[in-house]
Amino acid sequence: MMRAKFADRSMGQAFGCIQVDQSNVVVREHFGKFDDVLEPGCHCLPWCLGYQVAGSLSLRVQQLDVRCETKTKDNVFVNVVASIQYRAIAEKASDAFYRLSNTRGQIQSYVFDVIRASVPKLNLDAVFEQKNDIAKAVEEELEKAMSTYGFEIVQTLIVDIEPDVQVKRAMNEINAAARLRVAANEKAEAEKILQIKKAEGEAESKYLSGLGIARQRQAIVDGLRDSVLAFSDNVPGTTPKDVMDMVLVTQYFDTMKEIGASSKSSSVFIPHGPGAVRDVATQIREGLLQASSVEKI
Repeated sequence: MMRAKFADRSMGQAFGCIQVDQSNVVVREHFGKFDDVLEPGCHCLPWCLGYQVAGSLSLRVQQLDVRCETKTKDNVFVNVVASIQYRAIAEKASDAFYRLSNTRGQIQSYVFDVIRASVPKLNLDAVFEQKNDIAKAVEEELEKAMSTYGFEIVQTLIVDIEPDVQVKRAMNEINAAARLRVAANEKAEAEKILQIKKAEGEAESKYLSGLGIARQRQAIVDGLRDSVLAFSDNVPGTTPKDVMDMVLVTQYFDTMKEIGASSKSSSVFIPHGPGAVRDVATQIREGLLQASSVEKI
């Protein structure tokens, strides 16, 4: 298809006609001198009178990716990739065609110059943060330089900033270490709160347990006192001490009976003999009386 198209153009030039495609212009010369810029459409080109086509120029937006290696202020080498979008100006097509022999090379040189003048003034973090400012500086310099040659800079973008692999790894490790430090602090704070709450719970539990034991002992003492008074009134000749001894001994043996009846109990050795009962009663009475006096204090 392309060969047939060029063949048709050659045939058209042989008959003195030329076709210019859309978004393109053709530069016409007369005896080797610039004559006119032909816009899209069909044009007469009488070659026999000295007219000829010098070449064509595209008016479409073109893109040039420039990769530039430079160094930051903190001595880190980075590769900065800039994407330049440009196009030829139709009104200045003759300048764009004749004044530059290597448009892409010229643009690349200006990009190198601006990037290598801007990046060394910034630290690595600032390069990432101010990439839009770098792109704007490149665009302004290119616009000022290339407009005189008939080209318009449509857009300039800094599409990538690539530090050295080891630097990227170090930056990731720094970030990971910072996150681990924050996580460790949060974990320690959570454990601290758990310990505090646990201690507060244990203190409250012990307080309530002690309060319950005190009330239990007070109830026992009150019950014994009432039992002694009732027994003394109903049985003449008995003293409160005798009744107290009998009640304490009875409760003591009832307690030992319950311990023996438990399935998880082991052997319990207690003294036995006529004087043992009195000793047990004396010890129980003294223990309860001392506990009662302490609680009242």
